Amino acid sequence: MTEPQSGRFRARAARPIARDNFVHPDPSLGLCVMASPNDPVPSLTIVRGRVVEMDGREAEDFDVVDRFIAAEAIELAVAEEAMSIPSLDLARMLVDIHVGREEIVRLFGGLTPAKLAEVAGHLDVLEMMMALRKMRGRRTPGNQAHVTNWKENPVLLAADAAEAALRGFDEAETTVRVAPMAAMNAMALLVGSQAGRPGVLTQCAVEEGVNLRLGFKGLTSYAETLSVYGTAGAFRDGDDTPWSKGFLASAYASRGIKIRFTSGAGSEALMGHDEGKSMLYLEARCLLMVKGAGAQGVQNGSISCIALPMALPGGVRGVLAENLLACVLGLECASGNDAMASHSEMRKAAKLMLQFLPGTDFVTSGLSVMPRRDNMFGGGNFDADDLDDWLVLQRDMQVDAGLVPVREADVIAARTRAARALQAVFVHLGLPPITNIEIEAAALAHSSEDMPDRDLVADLADSTELLNGPRGVADVILALDAGGFPDVADNLLRLQRARVVGDTLQPSAVLNEEFEVLSAFTDPNDYRGPGTGFRLEGAAWERVSDLPQARRTSEMLARAVDKSGFRLHDGAVARVSTDVQEVVIALGPAFAGILGHTIGELAHREVLAALARGVREEGLVPRLVKVRATADCGALGHEASRLSGSGIGVGVQSKGTTVIHRRGLAPLDNLELFSQAPALTLESYAAIGRNAARHAKGEPPSPVPVRVDNMARLRLIVPTLLMHKAELAEVCSDIPALEVTPDYVPA
Repeated sequence: MTEPQSGRFRARAARPIARDNFVHPDPSLGLCVMASPNDPVPSLTIVRGRVVEMDGREAEDFDVVDRFIAAEAIELAVAEEAMSIPSLDLARMLVDIHVGREEIVRLFGGLTPAKLAEVAGHLDVLEMMMALRKMRGRRTPGNQAHVTNWKENPVLLAADAAEAALRGFDEAETTVRVAPMAAMNAMALLVGSQAGRPGVLTQCAVEEGVNLRLGFKGLTSYAETLSVYGTAGAFRDGDDTPWSKGFLASAYASRGIKIRFTSGAGSEALMGHDEGKSMLYLEARCLLMVKGAGAQGVQNGSISCIALPMALPGGVRGVLAENLLACVLGLECASGNDAMASHSEMRKAAKLMLQFLPGTDFVTSGLSVMPRRDNMFGGGNFDADDLDDWLVLQRDMQVDAGLVPVREADVIAARTRAARALQAVFVHLGLPPITNIEIEAAALAHSSEDMPDRDLVADLADSTELLNGPRGVADVILALDAGGFPDVADNLLRLQRARVVGDTLQPSAVLNEEFEVLSAFTDPNDYRGPGTGFRLEGAAWERVSDLPQARRTSEMLARAVDKSGFRLHDGAVARVSTDVQEVVIALGPAFAGILGHTIGELAHREVLAALARGVREEGLVPRLVKVRATADCGALGHEASRLSGSGIGVGVQSKGTTVIHRRGLAPLDNLELFSQAPALTLESYAAIGRNAARHAKGEPPSPVPVRVDNMARLRLIVPTLLMHKAELAEVCSDIPALEVTPDYVPA
């Protein structure tokens, strides 16, 4: 690309969005998000209870994916009814508040992949969001955390897990940089999370065989690493079949381990096995395989492939469509937003809103609770430094996206306790010791760079022994109890009990602090339009809105108080003067009274001194009066000019807004208005005094130096309101303007 000639085009070329990739669609390469010309036309033929044709392909021509879907996923009892309904009508049902979720799930269970993709194609993004609001399984939305670090430091993992739990995450996921660290990382995550808040589900994303063994040992409570693909070629590449995935899911379920498959747009194209089909059609095939395998849910939304659909037109719409299709099939949906989607913060946030606002079972498939450089999942879309932004967005929109505000002291305490609990486990199990220095560092660390180095070789050896040896969660529970953490031990025990009961095998299941299961069965989404479904209100809303950085109005107003003791002494009633050598400076009702600083944090005494100095520098005399009858800046200036012998007056509000007025002008007219009080400096006020005097002498004024601060209004609008309210409270319409004298004579 050639260098732009225009300066503005060059500036935009340097913006983060310019680093994103954008490509024109090419269905032959799989570069098509929705509605590829190679997508089949929806169709289904059933003969004697068997699918003999689906989406234009006869049974004898079925590939392994077709066979699995036809045999295991299509609800044959409803298929004829569902397939006969026009796709547009089905799409309208999704946004019709009079058609309940149960009916949608019933009908969509009988649709083929092509029909599912065709229905989604009739919906725009807003309609998909409305449908997602109704179709998610669990009434209460949630979120999942990523907890990893570059140094594979188990102490930091435990501390971060505790913070994630305290912040409200329902699930926490870790992985490894070095494969043998899987068992130790899983244990650190488990202990830390239960020390932070009871009931958090955890997993360690590693190779399936290892993952299953971790689950059998009780060191993890869910898994989501079972990947499925929309073409037979992609399955062959992975030496897999839909049946083998289903068998693996059953193995997890046999031990009460929650299972969630992984799929998403773009994986088949990246593997070179897209068959020229659209990403959404292939994802519909994946979702039907997940359903047919008996899994309760899926994480989709393109996941680690997200940059590919986002390089194409309509990519974000297509990703939202696949989240929606998961929900209409009755599956739990962890809706992506975990892998880096764009260089542009605006683009990332806009994409996030499609799941953030309607809510999903898990708004992200992993929000990093540590800095991006410590994210071993390839760098998170959002990380620890974005948590305050996330909380503010929830507060802005009165939306629950899975997190709650926390106080620093509580976080430090939780991190410290989790690290000490893990220390006790290491002592009891004879693992490489955790020092108090490590605990102190983990409690306050920003990243793993702040942690002391451990003996990684020793940790690797003991982690391998933990995986291959006889020890499991029972040993961890006993270690916690013996080490002085009986409550954390009890949390781990209750988590194992929930697995035995099978609570977390329910669709969209999470556990609350009492280990009660919230799922599509026990907490079903009952949204049917305004006034129904989950609403963030009551105590939950108060908690979400109570940000640590939110201040009381009294705290904000305290900045405007002058504690130096400076005051103005009231004198006689102000008179109309005939002295043409004077300039009257009229002050607002609260000036140097209950308020002592401008909104720009300039002391009133210094502002007065600067104004008076400016008038005197031009050879004229300032006269100070205080106006109690009004707080309006224009009216202050009008009164000042009426009283002034020269006919020129300056009106100054307590917050610093200033006007130069001439007698005879209308109250809202003026010679010069300085409305941007935060931008005014003491030199600005001195220049205002000089200009007022020049107007009085009939000389041309000079430009007043004013700083440009485009963020002033954003930063100071609330204090401005509070200061003006305070000034209005001092207004007394029946008190005349008074001559005032400061504690000192302005220089």
